[in-house]
Amino acid sequence: MGAVFTRHMEGRNQTCVTEFILLGLSDEGGLQSLLFWVFLSMYLVTFTGNLLMILAIITDSRLHMPMYFFLSNLSFSDICFTSTTVPKMLLNIQMQSKVITFEGCLSQMYFFMLFVGLDNFLLTVMAYDRFVAICHPLHYMVIINPKFCSILLLVPWILSVLTSLLHDLMILRLSFCTDLEILHFFCELIQVIQLACSDTFLNDLMIYLTSGLLGVVPLTGILFSYSRIVTSILRISSAMGKYKAFSTCGSHLAVVSLFYGTSLGVYLSSAAAQNSRASAIASVMFTVVTPMLNPFIYGLRNRDIKQALRRLFS
Repeated sequence: MGAVFTRHMEGRNQTCVTEFILLGLSDEGGLQSLLFWVFLSMYLVTFTGNLLMILAIITDSRLHMPMYFFLSNLSFSDICFTSTTVPKMLLNIQMQSKVITFEGCLSQMYFFMLFVGLDNFLLTVMAYDRFVAICHPLHYMVIINPKFCSILLLVPWILSVLTSLLHDLMILRLSFCTDLEILHFFCELIQVIQLACSDTFLNDLMIYLTSGLLGVVPLTGILFSYSRIVTSILRISSAMGKYKAFSTCGSHLAVVSLFYGTSLGVYLSSAAAQNSRASAIASVMFTVVTPMLNPFIYGLRNRDIKQALRRLFS
């Protein structure tokens, strides 16, 4: 049971939390060793694949273009995104402990929400980049200039930092019950809020508002960009021209489908099976598998990336 202590303050009892219990993906001792090696392998593949993507883009002057600039930032975000959850889970399995401190839980929630929001915005920015490249090719270098690229990167960082900080500050105003067990392998915001004994209306309201800002708005932007892209591609007369135009955004479309498909799966599993590990198991696809597959999707489908990786290794 998570550690709590009660103190008398201003004529009322206030419960102060010092730690939470992360129940993880399974209680079976025999599975712990298997889970450790599986998640360690996936984390190393994710870290290495995304790091190679960043190094290939940085070291190859042919890839110093807006599209690859945003892609390198997406790879950096994926490394940080996975690093907020998996190392702590591996440490807990290795130490045979399920404890995470209250401060550690807040930090984990903050960085998890930060990099989820950043991934959302970066995918939207990349969709806009492809929209300009296909629908307005003659004006591409004028519109997507270095200064505008910096703005397109800075604004997502600012919005993600502020919304994550706001959620953490609103957690601090809650008081918690003695049952501090989280049915997850990391501190997931909604499950932490459900453990609170005090009124969580403002927290729930903020979740809906930020979900619209960090989820619905970026997805709407992506859908709008691709609707315009598809319309422009259909106007191209030659089949080869259509193929070349679509191939420039095929990798990004695959990553977007994987990201939003898995996040939708996590949402549906959470709604259908509360107080079970269904949500935790489904979120593995979203938090671990998707960042691991992204460099493979871009690396295998993009000729420039493959050539840059060959030059990097040689």
